[in-house]
Parts: sequence; structure tokens; C-alpha cells
Amino acid sequence: MHENVQPINQGYGGAAMAEQRNKVLRNTYWLLAISLVPTVLGAWLGVASGITRSLTGGLGLIVFLGGAFAFMYAIEKTKNSSMGVPVLLAFTFFMGLMLSRMISAVLGFQNGTELIMTAFGGTAGVFFVMASLSSVIKRDLSGMGKWLFVGAIAVIVGGIINVFVGSTAAMMAISVAVIGIFSAYMLYDLKRIVDGGETNYISATLALYLDIMNVFQALLALLGLTSGERD
Repeated sequence: MHENVQPINQGYGGAAMAEQRNKVLRNTYWLLAISLVPTVLGAWLGVASGITRSLTGGLGLIVFLGGAFAFMYAIEKTKNSSMGVPVLLAFTFFMGLMLSRMISAVLGFQNGTELIMTAFGGTAGVFFVMASLSSVIKRDLSGMGKWLFVGAIAVIVGGIINVFVGSTAAMMAISVAVIGIFSAYMLYDLKRIVDGGETNYISATLALYLDIMNVFQALLALLGLTSGERD
């Protein structure tokens, strides 16, 4: 009789863990979808009002990095409280505002709207592929983390330098690198949720939101540089 107790308990424990992982994944997907609404509103407000037009060069970089890191710190501090979701949504609104400068620049092209929709569709496609892969890959991908982090730091530093250099070729190379690195980060972050490595859906949403935003911005920049049509 005692021999059967452990397997039964393990079965219940395994089912409970699987249910917990599925709950985190569901909540993450819902919050990720909701977080796109403030992003769109922020981008629309920025384009319509031109409020971020003066944030060029080093000033824009300081405002963006200062605001982004302040929000991420606040999200980390509030992720286990009722303030976690509002702070995250405020961050996504801020990111939309910051994105509005690039959106405005792309809308200056004759085919600007088409480029934005193409970048959105491409980003959605990448996310769909990575979400599908995360559910079928059995291998542990946790070892990818340190290499992806190094790659992310490298492109961030390269991007900061290029703000002052203004090289089109460097911008294209950085954009391609960002798409590759943050697409892989998307898979890594999704796999962590699937494997139970991330149990807080606010942290999970933040990670995936940053992956998506980086891929979208890099894809939009690349399309603008290579396919933008002047009037």
C-alpha cells in the first residue's frame, strides 16, 4: 500500500505544476496583448502632438534610457503587488511615446504605412514561430541566456555609439543583429515559462514585450533604410 503513495502524490504534483505553468503562460499572453493598447496610444499621441520631436541625438537617448530603466526598476519592485500591472502598462505607454519618433520618420515615406504594417506582420510572424518552437523543443535552453545577454549588450553599445556617428551601414548591421538576437531571446523567454523557470507573469510579460519591441523597431528601421520611397 505504501509503495503506491509516492507515485500518486508525484502525479498530483506534476499536474499541479503543469497547471501553474499553463496559468502563467495564459496570463502572460493576455497581459502582453493588453500592453499593446497603451503602446499604440502612446505612439499615436507622440505622432499627433509631436511631443517627442525635440528628443534628438544624445538628449533622446538620455530620456529613453533613463525612463526605461526607471520603469523596469519600478516593475521589478511592484511585480508581486496590485500595482504591478498598472506600472507595466504605464511603461508600455512610455515606450509607445518613444517609438513615435521612428513612426513619424517612416510615415514620411510615400509607402510609410505599408512599411509599418509589414514590420508589424513580420514581428507577429516571428513571435508565432518562436511560441510554436517553445512548445515542441524538449532541450533545455537556459545556457543560451548568457550568450544572448552578451549579444544584447554589444548591440546596445553599438547603437549608442551610432547615435553620434550616424552611419547608415552600421544602422543596417545593428538592425539585422537586433532582429536575430531578440528573436532568439523570444524563444528563450517563452521556453523559460513553458519549463516553469519563470513563475511571475508580470516579469514574463515585460521580458517578451521588450523582445517584441526590439524586433519591431529593428525591422521597421531596416525596412525604412532599404525600402522607403521618397515622394
